[in-house]
Amino acid sequence: MRSLVLAACCAALLAGCSSYRTPGTGVALGAITETDIAAAFQREPAVQFPARMAVTRVAGSGYWSRSNSGYGGGAFSILTARDIETEESLARLGRMPRIAAVAPVSRLLVPVQLESTRDLRTAAAQLRADVLLIYTIDTRFRTETTELGPLQTVALGFLPSKKAVVHSTCAFMIVDVRTGFVYGTGETTATEDQRSNIWGAESAIEEARLRAERRAFEEGLGEVETLWAGIVAQHGAA
Repeated sequence: MRSLVLAACCAALLAGCSSYRTPGTGVALGAITETDIAAAFQREPAVQFPARMAVTRVAGSGYWSRSNSGYGGGAFSILTARDIETEESLARLGRMPRIAAVAPVSRLLVPVQLESTRDLRTAAAQLRADVLLIYTIDTRFRTETTELGPLQTVALGFLPSKKAVVHSTCAFMIVDVRTGFVYGTGETTATEDQRSNIWGAESAIEEARLRAERRAFEEGLGEVETLWAGIVAQHGAA
C-alpha cells in the first residue's frame, strides 16, 4: 500500500513539473527587405505570364518549435518542414490565374547566412521563378495575468485556471525575383482561446498552437489570392 501511495505521489509531482517551451518568433518582413530607398524607386515589375511562383516561409534567426526548426543564421532563417501547410495549400496557389507552376524553396538553394530577401530571390532564380511568395508566422501566448514570450519554458502546473489565448499572425509579401520589386503585402490573424486549466499537457498547448497557425495561414492564402488577382489585372496585359 505504501508503495502505491508513493508511486501516486511521484506521478503527481512529475505531472506538476511538466513544461512547455513556446516557439520562436516570426520575422518582420520589412526588416529583411532590401532597404536602399533610391534603389527601391528604381525597381520595376518584370513578371512574365504565365508566371512561376516560388514559396518560402521565414522566421527569426534560431527559430524552434516542437514541430519545426529554422535553417540558416544571420538576420533570419527559413522553415522547410510543412507543419501547418498541406499539399492542398500549394495546389491552391497553383490554381490562381496565370500561374504556370508553384515550387517551395529548398534549404539546399539558400546560403547559411541569410541577410535579406536578395538571398531568397537568388534561390528562387535557381528554380526559374518569376515571383516569390514570402510568409512568416508569429505566435504569442497569454493568459489573463501572464504574457508568455518566445522560447520561454512554462511549468504547466503553474498556469492559472483562467482564459488562455494563442494568437497567430501570418504576414506575407510577393516579390519580383528579377528586380526585387514588391508587388504587395498582407496580414491575417487567428486566435484560439480556452480555459488554461485544459492545458495540462504539452500536447494540448501544441494542438492549440497548430490550430491557430493553420487558420492564420489558410486565411493568409485567401489574401494572397486577392493580391494576385490585382497583380494579374495590373501587369498581365503588359
